[in-house]
Amino acid sequence: MINITFTYADLEYFLLILVRVTCFVHVAPFFSLSGVPRWVKVGFSIFLAYLLYTAVGRTEVVYNTLLGYAVVVMKEAMTGFLIGWGAQICATVTSLAGSIADMEIGLSMVSLMDPTTRQQATFTGVFYQYFFTLLMIITGMYQYLLRALIDSFTLIPVNGAIFRAESLVESLAVFMGDYITIGFRIILPIFCTMILLNAVMGVLAKVSPQMNMFAVGMQLKVLVGLGIMFLTIRMLPNAADYVFVEMKRMIVSFVEGMT
Repeated sequence: MINITFTYADLEYFLLILVRVTCFVHVAPFFSLSGVPRWVKVGFSIFLAYLLYTAVGRTEVVYNTLLGYAVVVMKEAMTGFLIGWGAQICATVTSLAGSIADMEIGLSMVSLMDPTTRQQATFTGVFYQYFFTLLMIITGMYQYLLRALIDSFTLIPVNGAIFRAESLVESLAVFMGDYITIGFRIILPIFCTMILLNAVMGVLAKVSPQMNMFAVGMQLKVLVGLGIMFLTIRMLPNAADYVFVEMKRMIVSFVEGMT
């Protein structure tokens, strides 16, 4: 006969772990895909929280009133949210790169419904998002995100988060510079090719004024842009490495800002 004892104190501690895990799963890339049913996310969060409850050492949570427990819940929610959000904002680099590429190619007016976010996105942006999600699965980056969440309970115990605004803001400021740099690295071949193509079309417009360079240029930009995108697709794994390294740095910096 199995005898399991579960007190109210154990339930309160388990719920605090569940809050951090749920906020992480709701925000982190790959885990927060909108195509995944909500009951799957909830079930995965409860299962992972139970494993952490049995594996992580119990720490004492001190509070006196219901308002005090609500404050502890909010701290755990912010901790899980910041860990997942630190990875998510790095994944949005693909949207920036896709928007710039479509603006240069001439496909910025073409919008698609991105099934991962259920928002309107550009053609190239959706392509880059799917490609980087596939690389995240192949390289096992999602496992690193899970390990980061699990290790956070050792570095930041339950009710042990201390939010240092200066450290968090500094991490975001440093990231914004790297954000633009990585985005332009991804679409640099397309960007440079479009500059050369615009220069060539400008010379042709002066040499042959009777040619309708506007109509010809639109077709050439789409053809050349898609061709360069196809030829440089083998460079995307190297670009994904920059994104994943930045993702790891952001998670570490956010965790350090809460310890």
